[in-house]
Amino acid sequence: MKKVVLRPGKERSLVKRHPWVFESSVSRGGADPGETVRVESADGQFLCWAAFSPQSQIRLRAWSFDEAERIDAAFFARRIQQAIAMRTRLAIASDAWRLVHGEADGLPGLIVDRYGDTLVAQFGSAGAERWTAQIADALLAATGLTRLYERSDAQAREWEGLPVKTGWLRGEGDTAITLREHDWQLTLDVAEGHKTGYYLDQRDSRKRFAEAVRQYDVKSVLNCFSYTGGFSVAALAGGATQVVSVDSSGPALERAKAHVALNGFDPGRHEAWDADVNATLRRCLQEGRRFDAIVLDPPKFAPTVAHAERAARAYKDINRLAFMLLNDGGLLYTFSCSGGIAPDLFHKIVAGAGLDAGVDGYIVQRLSAAADHPQTVCFPEGDYLKGLGILKR
Repeated sequence: MKKVVLRPGKERSLVKRHPWVFESSVSRGGADPGETVRVESADGQFLCWAAFSPQSQIRLRAWSFDEAERIDAAFFARRIQQAIAMRTRLAIASDAWRLVHGEADGLPGLIVDRYGDTLVAQFGSAGAERWTAQIADALLAATGLTRLYERSDAQAREWEGLPVKTGWLRGEGDTAITLREHDWQLTLDVAEGHKTGYYLDQRDSRKRFAEAVRQYDVKSVLNCFSYTGGFSVAALAGGATQVVSVDSSGPALERAKAHVALNGFDPGRHEAWDADVNATLRRCLQEGRRFDAIVLDPPKFAPTVAHAERAARAYKDINRLAFMLLNDGGLLYTFSCSGGIAPDLFHKIVAGAGLDAGVDGYIVQRLSAAADHPQTVCFPEGDYLKGLGILKR
């Protein structure tokens, strides 16, 4: 077994069971991409077994802190079984859910979502990539399914020095899927959609939004960065009489319109605007158009802390405009999925937006990823999705 030794004092994060070691913390040692190495402190103490990634700033990702454990096919089978067992204890109101959530499930770089009888996996690290075949076998054995599609096309692979890979790993067939979420139906294509095909992490927030629309008697809704209209369907289910979906993707908006019809809502209650969100917010302000509720669910503005300052300006601008477009007593559902923006920072950004808009509001809900996208005590970076439900005063 190859060995990697850390610089003096750099063992502290691993002692606290944090699974990452950055390039600057490594004193000596190396291995092939994804190869398992023994990680030791400067004084020779065992710290963990980890996957080595020679091209990534995250040079080591810990598999296990147990010196007696062996990283082999049986290890991945156990971890996957543990991840599935955790999900079986959750009351997930859907036939689609996150099966493996990377570091939170002790499998750094691995994301697996289940959509009915189809699994979709992303191998986002050199370590996960090296064990692709064994992981695929373990996933099918643990679930009893036969279809596994690979969507290893996230930007993280570029940072790991890995090529894009998509296609069937096991089985074959149609990539178009219809899923059930709460009382609604939604469609996706696992070969083409964002992430693994859909944003399952917002499942609970969509339900809470539907409930809030009904509770606060919301009639008009502007859903920004709407993608395929999940929040728009939720708004209609909550009783909104007019919903506008705004996105810069024409195909996503066509699917949003199809979702409105699929769930039995009057198409006349829904508009789809193929437009830039920032320009749309400004145009609505100029035209004097106002809404009872606005959803801001933008893409990742800050993938790392290094991007936080620039991202903060972008978040502040769209929230400022949204505050100004809300009717008095209106509801703002605002989110950040940026790992580089901590929840307290996001709150401060939204507060600054309200101040600039001359608006205050009551925080009536704090929102996060659904429970099948867990975060752990030792890995705070897992808290990537955060949101606020605000009633304008």
